[in-house]
Amino acid sequence: MKRFLLYLSIITALSACSISKSSDVITMDISTLADKIKGAWAGQIVGCTYGGPTEFQYTGFINDSVPIKWDDGCVKWYYDNAPGLYDDVYMDLTFVDVFEKEGLDAPVESFARAFANAGYPLWHANQAARYNILHGIMPPASGHWKNNPHADDIDFQIEADYAGIMSPGLPAAASHFSDEIGHIMNYGDGWYGGVYVANLYSLSFVSDDMEYVVREALKSIPVQSRYHACMADVITWHSRYPEDWHLTWALVNKEYGFDIGCPEGTFSNINIDAVINSAYILIALLYGEQDFARTIDIATRCGQDSDCNPASAAGILATMIGYEALPEEWKRPLEAVADRPFAFTDISFRRACDLSLGQALKVIERYGGKVDGATVTIKRQSPESVRFEQSFEGLWPCPKQYLHKDVDKLGEVSFDGVGVAVRNVIAMAPGYTPLPYEAEVEVYLDGQLSQRVMLPFGTNQFRQEIYFNYDIPAGHHTLSFKWLNPEEGIIIRITELLPYKAKTTAARARTAQEKPKM
Repeated sequence: MKRFLLYLSIITALSACSISKSSDVITMDISTLADKIKGAWAGQIVGCTYGGPTEFQYTGFINDSVPIKWDDGCVKWYYDNAPGLYDDVYMDLTFVDVFEKEGLDAPVESFARAFANAGYPLWHANQAARYNILHGIMPPASGHWKNNPHADDIDFQIEADYAGIMSPGLPAAASHFSDEIGHIMNYGDGWYGGVYVANLYSLSFVSDDMEYVVREALKSIPVQSRYHACMADVITWHSRYPEDWHLTWALVNKEYGFDIGCPEGTFSNINIDAVINSAYILIALLYGEQDFARTIDIATRCGQDSDCNPASAAGILATMIGYEALPEEWKRPLEAVADRPFAFTDISFRRACDLSLGQALKVIERYGGKVDGATVTIKRQSPESVRFEQSFEGLWPCPKQYLHKDVDKLGEVSFDGVGVAVRNVIAMAPGYTPLPYEAEVEVYLDGQLSQRVMLPFGTNQFRQEIYFNYDIPAGHHTLSFKWLNPEEGIIIRITELLPYKAKTTAARARTAQEKPKM
């Protein structure tokens, strides 16, 4: 009897969705497609919520003995008290909204302006891109590493879900919809993080074999990239040490745990680089063994960006298994907020699912598929490698100078190297009444005016690095700053100076020849 029931369940599943690894054409009920899309958005919300309390609180892995809370009221609590937690979701929805209003061929300028002028706060690559766009540097220049010190950060990785969700079984389309938008804020490995995540989503619509999905999706990433090397290593280490994700976690940190780009993360316990955080997603997908709770928990316990990583991992897995198959304990908390718009948007969880379904049907038709009544036929694609890019090419960071001096008292500082990034904060003195204000600062390199920088105060338009320059002749250099319009009660403090030298063979960097065989 059990064998008969198992046979019947398989036949029922195949009648709803005709899938195999080798089939060129896939027929799927629209209800099944909608269920998978609902799973994708639900997984992101659940992952953000579960990992939210631990985000960047643990730079090592979180021991299993540390409890992580989950109950029926937790999602509503964050909606009410800390809605900014869901930046993974409302960032995606910015792009979903533009596609809805302007169609699949919406120009990148529309996405860039919607992103830059949105009311939500941003950080790292996103904030640097916002500043660039608002000061006339449009994509792809806004995300290029010479204009954006955070180009390799995690930002596009956490907001690329939209591209995979709208491209079911169409990974090449997912890469296409990741290209211009991903270069708004990222470049190189930072862009690859989003491309890989989008391909993972896309393939999860049409395969229930996680090991196949993660290997196939990796074909979208150039083999000579550091990003590809790391993901290939994770896959290899998982096959070598299948019982203990902690071993793979340790190897990832040993080989890839040093950030060379982000001025905050370099020589710091915080690592927001896309490579290592993508590795944590991959660890969770492989070691989670398609168990939803275990997958979310591993992604969270890997540490670092421990709400974004479980959001991606949970979204990908929930796409594969569908919303209805998720355990009730993870779905119940969503019921109280299903029709409430996310912060800074007018789009709710339920509406996001509807918009993505409509867009997915259009993409399916555009790429040779067919929508016929209650079913869709997908002309399945294979992943295609995107172009090779490398940020911070030829550079290697030197130990930071920790300055922590007000800009008008700093004087001249010196460094040796071929590049530099200088972090700052702009704040107000106690008792100061905030007014609209934008500081103007001249930066002098070796006594010559190098750049005039605008520093908005008290807005979402702030600049994280007062100065960065990766095209300096090798040698000894000086920097000084002149504040042109000082305002009583405003403080500009220079916090850190990160110099770069020319990269040498002494710098630890794996070459294509050193990559393990997959």
